[in-house]
Amino acid sequence: MEPFFRYNWMVREQWYAWCADLPPEELLRPRTGGVGSILKTFFHVIDVEWSWLQLLQGKPDGAEDFAQYQTLESVRELDHKLHQDVEAFVLAWEPGMEKRTFIDCRSDGRVDIDAWGEIMRHVIAHEIHHMGQLSVWARELGREPVSANVIGKGLIEPNHDEGP
Repeated sequence: MEPFFRYNWMVREQWYAWCADLPPEELLRPRTGGVGSILKTFFHVIDVEWSWLQLLQGKPDGAEDFAQYQTLESVRELDHKLHQDVEAFVLAWEPGMEKRTFIDCRSDGRVDIDAWGEIMRHVIAHEIHHMGQLSVWARELGREPVSANVIGKGLIEPNHDEGP
């Protein structure tokens, strides 16, 4: 589980660097698909990651207001602040947590029952999905997107003691 969270965090940082020379109006420009803009996509990904992991732990997920985060710097600061909680939970993950039950009582009266492992994988896939959206927008801007390649990122150290 941890390597894919680290992958997402690494790629997110690469996207932040990619965005650093874009003018603020380009980061906030409404776009087709996704949640509306590049900056709002980052905000959404950070919020969803933190919120789900808070809910799994039985903690309140206090919604942030995107209106308070209208610059790349402010979104990165929010990410840094919330990342501490997220990383601590991810690093504490144990196999026994995989099938723990999460009961989600929806506002429409539905009740969803899911395994923690499924929710964790949803959080991972959710970010990968939105980074794909950023890639489409990057190409619309005539720029090369951040690589989505998992290979070569050093997420899992190979065992050098084994032969070919």
